[in-house]
Amino acid sequence: MKLKNQYIAIAVLGMMGLTSCSDTLNVDAPSQSDMTQIYSSTEFATNAINGVYVLFCEDPYTSRMCGVWTQNTDVEAMSVSATAATNHRNAIWPLQGANNAGWGDVKKVWDNNLQAIERANQVRAGIDASSIGSQDEMQQIKGEATCLKAFRYYLMCNFFGDVPYYDIAAVWGEEIDKPRTDKNIIYSRCLQQLVDIEPNMKWSDVNTGGIERMNRDFAIGLIARIALFRAGYGMTEDGTMKRADEYLDVNGDADLAVTYKDVNGNEKTARTYTDYYQMAKDYCQKLIQLKPRELYSDYETSFVNEMNYTHDNNAEVLYEVAFVQNYGGDIGWSFGVPNTGSCAKGTTTAQVAITPTYYMSFADGDSRRDICCAKYSHENDTVKAAAATGIYAGKWDRARADKDLGSGSSKGTGINFPLMRYSDVLLMLAEAENELNGPTALAKEMLTKVRARAFAKAENYGEQVTQYVNNLSSKEAFFNAIVDERAWEFGSEALRKFDLVRWNLYAKKIEETMRTMLCWGIAMNEDLMNDEAVLAAYPEAVNYTTWANKLWYVKKGKTNRKEDIKWYNEKYKIDLEDAVMTAEGWQSVNWGSQMIKRTRTYSYNGTDYGTTTPTKVVNEDGTTTYTLGTSPNTTTVTVAEGQETGITRKDVYAASDYATRLFRGYSNGALTGNGVAPYLIPINTETLSASSVLNNNGYHILDTNTGDGVNVEVATIIKENYK
Repeated sequence: MKLKNQYIAIAVLGMMGLTSCSDTLNVDAPSQSDMTQIYSSTEFATNAINGVYVLFCEDPYTSRMCGVWTQNTDVEAMSVSATAATNHRNAIWPLQGANNAGWGDVKKVWDNNLQAIERANQVRAGIDASSIGSQDEMQQIKGEATCLKAFRYYLMCNFFGDVPYYDIAAVWGEEIDKPRTDKNIIYSRCLQQLVDIEPNMKWSDVNTGGIERMNRDFAIGLIARIALFRAGYGMTEDGTMKRADEYLDVNGDADLAVTYKDVNGNEKTARTYTDYYQMAKDYCQKLIQLKPRELYSDYETSFVNEMNYTHDNNAEVLYEVAFVQNYGGDIGWSFGVPNTGSCAKGTTTAQVAITPTYYMSFADGDSRRDICCAKYSHENDTVKAAAATGIYAGKWDRARADKDLGSGSSKGTGINFPLMRYSDVLLMLAEAENELNGPTALAKEMLTKVRARAFAKAENYGEQVTQYVNNLSSKEAFFNAIVDERAWEFGSEALRKFDLVRWNLYAKKIEETMRTMLCWGIAMNEDLMNDEAVLAAYPEAVNYTTWANKLWYVKKGKTNRKEDIKWYNEKYKIDLEDAVMTAEGWQSVNWGSQMIKRTRTYSYNGTDYGTTTPTKVVNEDGTTTYTLGTSPNTTTVTVAEGQETGITRKDVYAASDYATRLFRGYSNGALTGNGVAPYLIPINTETLSASSVLNNNGYHILDTNTGDGVNVEVATIIKENYK
């Protein structure tokens, strides 16, 4: 297939009449798309790179790849319907992507990425051929193009697995219908291009556009991140999770190697997964040594800045996607705290939710919990408490946005989204150092920096920071701490799903999350906790008896701030009875009680009369009449005082529908997965029909579970002679 593909744009600037993503950019098309003229000035070259940035503003990124498609994990998980969806995000969320081969949104995401990659390749080629290509500003633009290309491949490889790789800009007559290239080769080639250009890029505090344009700070961090993915696991064609070293010739294939210099000028070549951990470590240390900075003292500052439309260069955020109000950006729309009804700053369609077990996983005193997790929403400009299955991403809230978005607004809030924060660099360094040398002083120092801020104002600072880190004495323990810390630090920042993949922990964390929900629900039920068989099957349920079955709260009038909800308990069970709490004016939302499902039925003489509670009438003669069922399937039973009723009540306890449906593509809801999560999305059928080499064979795609899920049954408790 020759060069007639809609997402390959040879004349990059033929489309430059588009509006830029960045608030500070103007995109004015040059009079013609002659490459010599385009790259004869930095002004025209800037227009060209803006054509890559602008694709961030389209729905495939702003809604899909930015966050909605990065669920479901142990951190972010959106509830789904009872019926398995076809060609819908409700199939991606519960890991049933095989249902989406015909979905147009999949094709749009594929095209959006490849178009961005081709435009970036065109910019790189144009600057290389330009007579002024060696100038500082032109090299900066080339660096931005290289970062944008690498980031897009990072997205593609995590969503689709192995994908076609376009190393250079397409030219007329070139065959562009390419088969899949192994993701590890793609990571290595992107890394080499980043390594080669990074020294020529500008720091965020001197670069035009600051953190709203890709800069040297971010480039170094991106090298470290992709190096960790190159060192990690990924889905292979045979449907198993493997590192490159397990199935590729990493020592003999030059395409799998990257040569670079560390901060001291020592030349190194990365080939094995251990080498790539070293590379990640080297680049994290490079950024820390060349451009050191401190974390904001307040964890929330980065996100408040984004809601206030302020940009702080050479600070915690290395790069954030620049969205423009009314054009691109779903932060505060599908991503953030829900705003429903009539709201002064507009409404939302919140689609990035948080698991209740994630909320409960935070240690007491961790300031990040109530920022990552919004256990409240806004309804008619009044704050409202959320049930356990209604927690959403709390870092962005359009009700708190600095601009007046207007009551009729929805999408296009203009709130930016961070692709990397400095705490990510610190934790990547801690992780890489631990993999190479165990929990050294360096590794512990980096982890301490992140936890120190989280617990800065906590009474248990010493326990949760100093003691916690010092007690991590083994490589395994420290790694598990990093897995946890990245969850607590980056909740709802679209990192967790990809992290779990590269660690090969996705399936394990799914199982842990489902099991924890089940045990929490068991712990809330006295009958189950008194059942020896249940405790034998779920002994860890005793660990959750202090967790809350309800959260109690009062509101301070018709107000709309999260501070205007006063919580009686925010995590733990209380001893007071419901009647006492209600009498004192407290209201409640269900928490642990939502984690277990009870189906209660009534029968008599072997006939099932359904779930309706029997009515009971005491007659004048002292007998009692029970009426079971609903018309036309009813019966009456009349018994004298003290006589057995013969009515049987049966309670079947099982996992909640919420928990069952979250990950049903992996386990069918029954905790019976095979240890490999089917996280990849199939290539769209329209894309396949236009290609002679692409297919969806393998990659654990076609064997994805497409059922509705099976609730895990915990126990059946029978009560004879119900009264």
